[in-house]
Amino acid sequence: MRVYQTNEIKNIALLGSAGSGKTTLAESMLFEGGIIKRRGSVDAKNTVSDYFPVEQEYGYSVFPTVFHVEWNKKKLNIIDCPGSDDFVGGAITALNVTDQAVILINGQYGPEVGTQNNFRYTDKLNKPVIFLINQLDSDKCDFDVIINNMKEIYGSKCVEIQYPLQTGPGFNSLIDVLLMKKYSWKPEGGEPIIEEIPEEEMDKAMELHKALVEAAAENDECLMEKFFEEETLTEDEMREGIRKGLVTRSIFPVFCVCAGKDMGVRRLMEFLGNVVPFVSDMPKLYNTRGEEIPADENGPESVYFFKTGLEPHIGEVSYFKVMSGCIKPGDDLANADRGSKERIGQIYACAGANRIPVDQLGAGDIGCTVKLKDVKTGNTLNGRDCDNRFDFIKYPNSKYSRSIKAVNSSETEKLMAAMIKMRQEDPTWVVEQSKELRQTIVHGQGEFHLRTLKWRLENNEKIQVKFGEPKIPYRETITKSARAEYRHKKQSGGAGQFGEVHLIVEPYAEGMPDPTTYKFNGQEFKMNLKNKEEISLEWGGKLVFLNSVVGGAIDARFMPAILKGVMDCMEHGPLTGSYARDVRVIVYDGKMHPVDSNELSFMLAARHAFSDAFKNAGPKILEPIYDLEVFVPSDFMGDVMSDLQGRRAMIMGMDSEAGYHKLQAKIPLKELSNYSISLSSLTGGRASFTTKFASYELVPNDVQSTLIKEHETELAADSEK
Repeated sequence: MRVYQTNEIKNIALLGSAGSGKTTLAESMLFEGGIIKRRGSVDAKNTVSDYFPVEQEYGYSVFPTVFHVEWNKKKLNIIDCPGSDDFVGGAITALNVTDQAVILINGQYGPEVGTQNNFRYTDKLNKPVIFLINQLDSDKCDFDVIINNMKEIYGSKCVEIQYPLQTGPGFNSLIDVLLMKKYSWKPEGGEPIIEEIPEEEMDKAMELHKALVEAAAENDECLMEKFFEEETLTEDEMREGIRKGLVTRSIFPVFCVCAGKDMGVRRLMEFLGNVVPFVSDMPKLYNTRGEEIPADENGPESVYFFKTGLEPHIGEVSYFKVMSGCIKPGDDLANADRGSKERIGQIYACAGANRIPVDQLGAGDIGCTVKLKDVKTGNTLNGRDCDNRFDFIKYPNSKYSRSIKAVNSSETEKLMAAMIKMRQEDPTWVVEQSKELRQTIVHGQGEFHLRTLKWRLENNEKIQVKFGEPKIPYRETITKSARAEYRHKKQSGGAGQFGEVHLIVEPYAEGMPDPTTYKFNGQEFKMNLKNKEEISLEWGGKLVFLNSVVGGAIDARFMPAILKGVMDCMEHGPLTGSYARDVRVIVYDGKMHPVDSNELSFMLAARHAFSDAFKNAGPKILEPIYDLEVFVPSDFMGDVMSDLQGRRAMIMGMDSEAGYHKLQAKIPLKELSNYSISLSSLTGGRASFTTKFASYELVPNDVQSTLIKEHETELAADSEK
């Protein structure tokens, strides 16, 4: 394989909803590029993409697959991304290391919620987009309706390059309005028959051609001037205009293809090779210090590792993008993230599970290597006199969580090691060992997402695991002030224990003034503030601790012990054992003994006094509330809203866009537990959602009563063990 220069490389992400045909398209592209000798199929489980056992077991893509095609002396690096929203991490990874997105649209359904999600990611990352309408041979395909829907969603930027002469099982020809030719295929597909446009199609073709010429001209002043003068552009001028429009996202070309029959694939690849922006045309990337890092082959070596694959008999396969310079086998590089040294062995051009050895990869290129000692996903390796780091990939928040434990407790350590290793493959699997909930919790993007994790643990790692309902991190607080005192006294022969603490608790809010007086049962208590500690709690909220003891009733050296006693109670609230927050404690009096008083005595006295006061201060349970956004087809809107209302959700707003609705709501975390399963069931998998932590809010009284009873039952069961 020859060495490609930076200006001969194009990096492309292949996106689309589940079932849009990305894996099938990838097979046709590899076949046309000569990388494979015959096309595989998803049903036969012999495709270049979807080669992992878990993908073949479930019949859907789980991991992004990196492959390349050589076409017209250009190298096209393509990443085939999973379509399901559960595996969105693959799409986000791919978009961050590629320069162009090809978004497939299922000809049976048109733009779906998944299409919208993918487009939003491209918009966020400012990536050029080409739309590709696939499955034109489906009898459910209505091309005109799809185009109208797309123009409603994406506006005039959506410009047709091609249109089919017919759709359904008889599809075998299309009109290309860039080249102004008719393309048709024999039943086996492959190389097209190129002819002049039939007379009956000429008016429509010319109309679309003029619209394309105008859209191309708008991206360059010289081209615009020529268009005004001559009302036409040459093919090369149109390509230049489209290329510039792609970079600025002012044009979204629309192509047609039937990937299953290998029709239209060659023409797509020609466009990708000739028109799509090169690495050198795209905006420069920046390192963590904000320094611009141009894709310069002659610059210092800098390589970013964006993906790790774990393959049987091989181990870790590390996928990288050359950010700067050239990388060769035998290069000695430094790991900027881990401080270790690394020698690069053989490097490869990617082709799914197959790898083609190469002698060199230059700036902007994508490849992989094996048997690295200490390189993790997200690490950067640098050559001499270079200290780049990159952390530009940001993943969405988790949407589905389960507690996880090994069926055989002796395999707990093995399980943790396996999950940490697997997270290298998919950073959207997040493992949390919660001290608060006393559970190991695995977070993911959906039920499918965690199901594949479980399958791989049980089938690849041979660890039987059990999923459970994760506990909810409730919080406890108080709603009014209360006073309590407690004397701890213990005598056992020699030195005894003595400590007495009088304190007041009250709800704390930011900016509230320091207290001066309190009144309880007609008795007034004046405060004389001597010291104030404001503690930001690691679980959220604050504890404000005030020393208002006068006359030496309690020596100042015992105050840290009193604070420790209070903190112990804050970590184990009296209602459910959850963390307490947003409490102000004022220690205003007490007693000590010249001999028997010590830190332990005051800690125990403070613990009891605080617990008594807390219980009398109108204690309430708080629950985590999340902001929820649901993207749902209009047909399912009523069902989704009814379901949300049954989950104690509060609808905050609603927007419509081109047949889809965006619902905004606030919902308790507890009610989100199985929401991904429920939403998928209600909408046939055609809706998606995002969540983000919002705040802690008081639970309703009936829910509080239930939670307290459950906690009491749990304590009783523990005491019997």
